[in-house]
Amino acid sequence: MPSLTTPMVQVSRESPADESLVESTFYVTVGIEVSQWLLPVAKGVTFRPAYLAVGVKVDQGGRLYGKPQRSGTFVATVQICTGPACRAQDVTLVVLANVPWEPRELTFPGKAGTALNGEIGINGGPAGVVPTFTVTDHDKVPEGVSIGPDGHVGGVPAAPGISEVPVRVCVAGNCAGVVVRLIIV
Repeated sequence: MPSLTTPMVQVSRESPADESLVESTFYVTVGIEVSQWLLPVAKGVTFRPAYLAVGVKVDQGGRLYGKPQRSGTFVATVQICTGPACRAQDVTLVVLANVPWEPRELTFPGKAGTALNGEIGINGGPAGVVPTFTVTDHDKVPEGVSIGPDGHVGGVPAAPGISEVPVRVCVAGNCAGVVVRLIIV
């Protein structure tokens, strides 16, 4: 029985068709600081602070933070609240061992006016984890060329020149900056 100082909160369990989060599974690496957010599908929600895994918490704003201490798959129930009403939804945190990786294919030759088709890749890293690639200075990307979040380098370069494009590569939260060189003749 609740005491007079305990606020009354209605909690309901989410069904898969009625989920409150855009994404509910997160891949992180042991010993690497987590910097991710729970993205609710509705506006104006808050989260009840809670532990998701050893060393990782969620705060009231939905920020995942901390350093995972142990590898494994952890499922935790998160309370997503709108006013006094809260809904429970499971969040899965897949904590992978810290497996070293290195980039490959960072130089791409091409010809102005001819389609460019290449792929930034990685060697190593945890099995089954797809790396993400983010251009950190779009002004350095030559006109007509793009570098996608999947590492695809494509497009039709408009003019000759050498460009050095900074790219952030992340594998389960283990991130590093690289420079992609485009040599267009």
